[in-house]
Amino acid sequence: MKSSSSRSIHTRHIPQRTCLGCRQVRAKRELIRIVNTPTGNIEVDITGRKAGRGTYLCPTLECWEVGLKSNRLDHALRTGLSTDSREQLMKYAEENLKGETSAPGEKTR
Repeated sequence: MKSSSSRSIHTRHIPQRTCLGCRQVRAKRELIRIVNTPTGNIEVDITGRKAGRGTYLCPTLECWEVGLKSNRLDHALRTGLSTDSREQLMKYAEENLKGETSAPGEKTR
């Protein structure tokens, strides 16, 4: 019989992802996923489970602006974003992320 002191406590693995805007590694649940669906639509995936190629952004306006203004999002999703798609994503960010910035002590580029 094994003694109870030799039992190991299993800690649950927390998936990590990198923000496209600031390149900071965070827990997957803290980030917002943007997905290029198989039909070619670019959508915000709040569940994190939609089919398609995805990338992640922090829930801050700074990261969304960096991701949308540069070609990082195009490259990560392996597609060319239309002006309409960029406008829809920026509108989502402005409506849902108003005033949210990174927490004190966090690095942003």
